[in-house]
Amino acid sequence: MMPINNYRESRQILVCCGTGCQASGSMEVFNAFKSQLRSIEGVEVTASTKATGCNGWCEQGPLVKILPDDITYCLVKVKDVPRIIEKTILNQEIVEQLLYRDPVSKKRIKSHHQLNFYRKQKKIALRNIGEIDPASIDDYIARDGYQALKKAFSMSALDIINEVIASGLRGRGGGGFPTGLKWLSCFKQQETKRYIICNGDEGDPGAFMDRSIMEGDPHTVIEGMLICALALGASSGYIYVRDEYGLAVNNLRQAIQDARDRSLLGHDIMGQGYSFDIEIVRGGGAFVCGEETALMASIEGNVGEPRDKYLFPAEKGLWGYPTIINNVETWANIPVIINQGAQEFTSIGTEKSTGTKVFSLVGKVVNTGLVEVPMGTTLREIIFEIGGGILKGRRFKAVQTGGPSGGCIPADLLDLELDFDSLSKAGSMMGSGGLIVMDERTCMVEVARYYLNFLAGESCGKCVPCREGIRRMLEILSRICDGKGQSGDLELLEDLAETVRDASLCGLGKTAPNPVLSTIRYFRDEYLAHIEEHQCPAGICRSLTRFSIDPEKCTGCSLCKKNCPADCIIGELKEAHWIDINKCIKCGSCVDTCKFEAVVIGKEGGK
Repeated sequence: MMPINNYRESRQILVCCGTGCQASGSMEVFNAFKSQLRSIEGVEVTASTKATGCNGWCEQGPLVKILPDDITYCLVKVKDVPRIIEKTILNQEIVEQLLYRDPVSKKRIKSHHQLNFYRKQKKIALRNIGEIDPASIDDYIARDGYQALKKAFSMSALDIINEVIASGLRGRGGGGFPTGLKWLSCFKQQETKRYIICNGDEGDPGAFMDRSIMEGDPHTVIEGMLICALALGASSGYIYVRDEYGLAVNNLRQAIQDARDRSLLGHDIMGQGYSFDIEIVRGGGAFVCGEETALMASIEGNVGEPRDKYLFPAEKGLWGYPTIINNVETWANIPVIINQGAQEFTSIGTEKSTGTKVFSLVGKVVNTGLVEVPMGTTLREIIFEIGGGILKGRRFKAVQTGGPSGGCIPADLLDLELDFDSLSKAGSMMGSGGLIVMDERTCMVEVARYYLNFLAGESCGKCVPCREGIRRMLEILSRICDGKGQSGDLELLEDLAETVRDASLCGLGKTAPNPVLSTIRYFRDEYLAHIEEHQCPAGICRSLTRFSIDPEKCTGCSLCKKNCPADCIIGELKEAHWIDINKCIKCGSCVDTCKFEAVVIGKEGGK
């Protein structure tokens, strides 16, 4: 039996059980807490355990928070559970080894509120995630859930719409169109039947903002859709979820059923005589289905292909009726705007980009995860203060914003404020909010080739400029990466990119050239090095790269030798090493592991 004292106070044990932490075993940790708390004999343990959504700090997961003590434990394993129960739950002691250790001060930090990762964040869309059990409607209601819907019933339709207009909320799915104006356009249509859709088909590589909201706070999406439906008189809604998001689908289904059981969804909502219900539709597995007209075609049972927007969905959408489509994050903001008022929302962010934005911070950054910051926060603040800087102390090179159709922002623009207009001027876009950080070991030509390859495979093929133009650009980029670039390739790429952008039918084609145009704009010298000098400065393109070891810098530590998968590094301990170029596979492992910058990237080999 565990030793205990006589202290008794109710505690909450919050275990992060978002998809990322589940992959690291957080459900096993959660179940261990549940079972071991039940097995304690001779004492009444007043501690409840909750499986919450994503806490955001994925790099340190699984995370466990103890309330009201305000303790955050990192990288928790099942073997740590008995120690946490014994020391913290039963005896009010802190398990120092499980607290986060600041890499600079070397001090252990008790509360997540004291961490740089959280201090600069402002949570609106993510306000409940990590604090509630997403499978509990009571948890959501306890945090003012459905109070905005109750308030909306006392407002007229135009009052609701005007409040959203006054908030300045712009669509968080990428386009940035004013949400309230979209609703007003739909309201003015003569049709009596309208539809409400939540776009949860999040397909950008490295993006998981919408997934985390659907998994961690599904009721906020439902409430946002309900408020819009009430304003527009809609009776049917759909949540279109990416097919791979199994946990999100399960939590949404539970939330929808619980809302129906409480008369918050379905027939006679809140006893007000109004009916609205929601159906979940699994995505078709195509990136293009994130485009709203392709998404509607998929819901209708057709092939997910976009159509020309001579009429917007708010005028003629699902099955020919006026339809409002907003993404998950947009819906999550609606209850807050109605509850707190537009003025409170506009006090955050910038004049033309109000409120906050959720970003997934991934790549070569110390603190990967999910962050929500006021619009106008700079890249430098996100990457170096919240994100903790670049891995291994390397030099920051660029950040990809806006997903595969976004652009690459260079180090010179680290102080760029993140809002819709600033990113557009810089040759990129907000997109859904993916931030992929790149260091000096990133080849920008290969980055452009990678995204074009992704988009070529995801193009629906309906229009020629997108179908053929993207593939022709991909062919040129592949030639350049293979060392077969020619004079005039850059000009041809730019010409093709402009044609694809101007002539494509939907947003996929119109934004597909962004990775190419932005990398040429900011990293033209790197393209020229590939074409004219037949060299990849980053050492990534194997046809253009050869590694050697500088004997003056090599200390003979043998770290590169131990990590070489091809066994091509030769040398004795504490003596200068060299690379057998006939065996080298040019993987770059030696560069990544060397702590003394002794590995040289170039065209010349070692001995």
